Amino acid sequence: MSASVESPQASPGSSAARRWLSVAGAAALWWVLYSLNRPFWDWLLFEVLGLDPASRLGESVHFFFYDVTKITLLLTGIIFVVTVLRSFMSVERTRALLGGRREGVGNAAAAGLGVVTPFCSCSAVPAFIGFVAAGVPLGVTMSFLIASPMVNEVAIVMLYGLFGWQVTALYIATGLMIATVAGWTIGRMGLERWVEPFVFETKLRGKVVDPSVGLTWDDRLAMGREEVATILAKIWPYLLVGIGVGAVIHGWVPETWFAEHAVGPAGVPIAVGIGVPLYSNAAGVMPLVEALHDKGMPMGTVLAFMMSVVALSLPETILLRRVLQPKLIATFVAVVATGIVATGYLFNAVL
Repeated sequence: MSASVESPQASPGSSAARRWLSVAGAAALWWVLYSLNRPFWDWLLFEVLGLDPASRLGESVHFFFYDVTKITLLLTGIIFVVTVLRSFMSVERTRALLGGRREGVGNAAAAGLGVVTPFCSCSAVPAFIGFVAAGVPLGVTMSFLIASPMVNEVAIVMLYGLFGWQVTALYIATGLMIATVAGWTIGRMGLERWVEPFVFETKLRGKVVDPSVGLTWDDRLAMGREEVATILAKIWPYLLVGIGVGAVIHGWVPETWFAEHAVGPAGVPIAVGIGVPLYSNAAGVMPLVEALHDKGMPMGTVLAFMMSVVALSLPETILLRRVLQPKLIATFVAVVATGIVATGYLFNAVL
């Protein structure tokens, strides 16, 4: 007589435990990789390969590998989290909640969120993609994209140390105003049609689904993983090109040319026009801001240059191109640059 033995099936509780242990392990691994990003490239490039960190080549190579890794990790983490969260709410419901009459409030709130997220212009792009994909109104998301690199705690602390509280307070107020008004203006123009369609699609196992109907936690986590893979597959060439351009021009700023030409009534638009293609964060551009001011350049012109460098950059627009059509990118740059030029003239008038 033979007896058959059935293999025990995993209980729902043990299956859920394994799922959340896997999620916790992935989150811990993400944090370790993000924390070790800079030390690893410092060690590999400067100690192992012997590049000079003070040289233009060493600085550019380090910038490229560090920023590519950082932004890839940010894309992975933010897109995954936002996709899981948005699986509880449809795009249409999110737009209805944050759009309409509340949009102006949403712009101000998004600009305020940008202040406490110390991203450079390229690092803010992953969050921008996630917010737009979640159904947050385009203009509200633009307010975040502008404020995050322009007005953050690094810029605030360094400006205060260099120029005092009056300049710092005016910079914060005008930066938040630019982010809020520019985002609101873009939102009023109804330019969602110039966002690439795939951004608004919620897919599970290759099929577009309604995220508000009948999804399990395993479905939601699968959606997050698939969305990360989809976005990275679509954006990686733009990521490499954008950061590569930033690496080439990183640290290059024509200080002598500025001192000679960015003067008089045309000084502010000249400074903004040259600042837009460059790429740096607030900490990186601040020494130049101090040097230009010491050379006698008007405060408004100097700060308009700083705003254009940290809030708008060529690498940023290259990254955005994968999710936004050229008309929308051009509108974004034009609206923000106009606000920065006006702010520069305001600073020159009152300081």
